[in-house]
Amino acid sequence: MLKTRWTDSVDLSQPLNDYPRPQFVRDSYFSLNGKWQYKITKSPAIPDDYDGEIVVPFSPESELSGVNRTVGPNDYLIYKKSFVLPSDFNKGRVYINFGAVDQIATVYINGKCVGTHKGGYTPFRFELSEYINESENDLVVLVKDFSDTKFYSRGKQKINRGGIWYTAQSGIWQSVWLESTPIEHLDSVRITPDYDNELVRFEFFGTDDVETLIYDGDELIADTTEHTVKIPDFKPWSPENPFLYKVVFKACGEKIKSYFGMRKFSVGTDGMGIKRLLLNNKPYFHNGLLDQGYYPDTMLTPPCNEAMENDIKFVKNAGFNMLRKHIKIEPLLWYHYCDVNGIIVWQDMVNGGGSYGLEVSAIPFVNITLDDTKYKTFAREDKEGRDLYYQELDEMISHLYNCPCIAVWVPFNEGWGQFDSRLAYEKIKALDSTRIVDTTSGWHDLGHSDVISKHIYFTPIKVKAGDRPYVLSEFGGFSMRIKGHTFNEKMFGYKIYNSKNSLTKAYERLFNNVIIPQIKDGLSATVYTQLTDVEDELNGLLTYDRELEKIDVDKLKEINERIKL
Repeated sequence: MLKTRWTDSVDLSQPLNDYPRPQFVRDSYFSLNGKWQYKITKSPAIPDDYDGEIVVPFSPESELSGVNRTVGPNDYLIYKKSFVLPSDFNKGRVYINFGAVDQIATVYINGKCVGTHKGGYTPFRFELSEYINESENDLVVLVKDFSDTKFYSRGKQKINRGGIWYTAQSGIWQSVWLESTPIEHLDSVRITPDYDNELVRFEFFGTDDVETLIYDGDELIADTTEHTVKIPDFKPWSPENPFLYKVVFKACGEKIKSYFGMRKFSVGTDGMGIKRLLLNNKPYFHNGLLDQGYYPDTMLTPPCNEAMENDIKFVKNAGFNMLRKHIKIEPLLWYHYCDVNGIIVWQDMVNGGGSYGLEVSAIPFVNITLDDTKYKTFAREDKEGRDLYYQELDEMISHLYNCPCIAVWVPFNEGWGQFDSRLAYEKIKALDSTRIVDTTSGWHDLGHSDVISKHIYFTPIKVKAGDRPYVLSEFGGFSMRIKGHTFNEKMFGYKIYNSKNSLTKAYERLFNNVIIPQIKDGLSATVYTQLTDVEDELNGLLTYDRELEKIDVDKLKEINERIKL
């Protein structure tokens, strides 16, 4: 097994135990991460006996789960956990929260079904109040994962892994935890900064009887029951100065902590008449990396929170200001680290649909754009799958709306499971008018997008300014193998180099001769492939185990200091 520096220090009795929702911190938390029982079976019936122990939230296919077994599309994965709540825990209602379960989860408490959730990347919760015991409680989670054999969201997972597709995983892969609230309570809040009018708006759900306290550091600057709050002479949030205002919501006897950043993401025109991405009403170059968020020992799940923070601090120290979170939704702490460190995020929606053929992935190389209302062409004929896509899209945007770092939503990538892109664009704008939308990253752009979005690996990069900002949303992919730091003996990359020196020189030539000179011509953002190696892909700036930099961080910073408007 390829280990990370954190592998051997993970507390398997209760991993990833920090409070998992920093954007809405309630003073009630009971972690269920740790050792559960599991069974892999062909029957959905709740068993009397189990196969052994599994460490949650690591999927059974991963090493740190302690299972290291594959769950196939014809299998059921069944979890069981017994627990006793502290005597003073129940304030009136008890909820169970799941960060993510791949793909379909049905939850039982003390023999009673409390709900089913479909979608392997979005969070969900169920109320347990009616069924919870003061003594021992038995929790069972029944999981079905079809992986890439059906239309469900799956991201880069593939049963027959290889190349740009990674090992399929199943089951619980983000934190599981309980919280308790009063019977009437503040269920959630939607925070919208209004940069131009020096305002922040709060939309409350569950109760409107909320007192809001806003802090600049330790200084209380507002104490109000109004839903719209003026903040004169506010401090803007930016990668250069990621200032965050702290908030406390007092409601129904509770104090709930949150934060927000005063920033504005938009599209406009620079002094030369070129369309640009704007940050806080000024042209701003997004200089970032593609980030898959995989780990060799735990796959989609970070081995610990420090591992997530380590990636983001490397990106910051190297002088990048953006990450494109590729085909994955991370734990909320990942976005918190981006908020705090000043990293802009482009957030991909997770792809689904049927098998992706050459007609979708190869035709764009000969400049043919396909009509995505033709569902058969894009393997999107199943209406249930299309409906589920919009359900998960809504869940993702609602879940991440309060993260100041998120600038761009990316509903479709390279035609994978693409359909009705015009409608997707309109739906996103209705859900969130404060962010930019890159509707069809790479190709099959039918005109309903805020940017011109190109993926260029094999042909010359020639920027042509247009009626929208031109973004190079994928490029590069320079690869190098470092013995002892790879997943296997295979190697995938778009250009291959045999030494750190040759790779560094090629990277520097690419930016000095191609990228930087074309910023003046209209290039407004770049997403280099990629942050880390992942399985066969050896095109990361870091090795898969995060142990080695393939290009020195100081060299990256030196180059990045010149990538700006």
